Amino acid sequence: MKVDAILKAKGRTVVTTRPETPLTTAIQRLRLERIGALVVSRDGATPLGIISERDIVYGLAERGVELLGLTVGDVMVHELATCTPEDGIKQVMAKMTRGRIRHLPVLENGRLCGIISIGDVVKNRLEEIELEATVLRDAYMAKA
Repeated sequence: MKVDAILKAKGRTVVTTRPETPLTTAIQRLRLERIGALVVSRDGATPLGIISERDIVYGLAERGVELLGLTVGDVMVHELATCTPEDGIKQVMAKMTRGRIRHLPVLENGRLCGIISIGDVVKNRLEEIELEATVLRDAYMAKA
């Protein structure tokens, strides 16, 4: 199974924000969209970084309330891990686990075409395992 299968199921919409966006605006956007991360981009297609709930919480722990006066660009993760629609689910799951990454932008020809979360990956993998178990059960029952 590939990342493209997840994107087909969940869609390719990516919520982005610009680096100069006030952090308080980005926090509100996360809440309103009910998502855990925003991809940072000037044009909505070329990712510059990512800002997640985790980055905000860690920033508050380090800087206190002064963090709320900063911009997304001041807090975002610049070293962006990504994947492609052709990457395998197991490969992506391993990358996310090793890097402790919860959100992975999907790039096609260097342009944003989706985003997947660890929840999306786990859900997909559980569905795969359930299907495999059903096929095995049916095969066993057919032989009995």
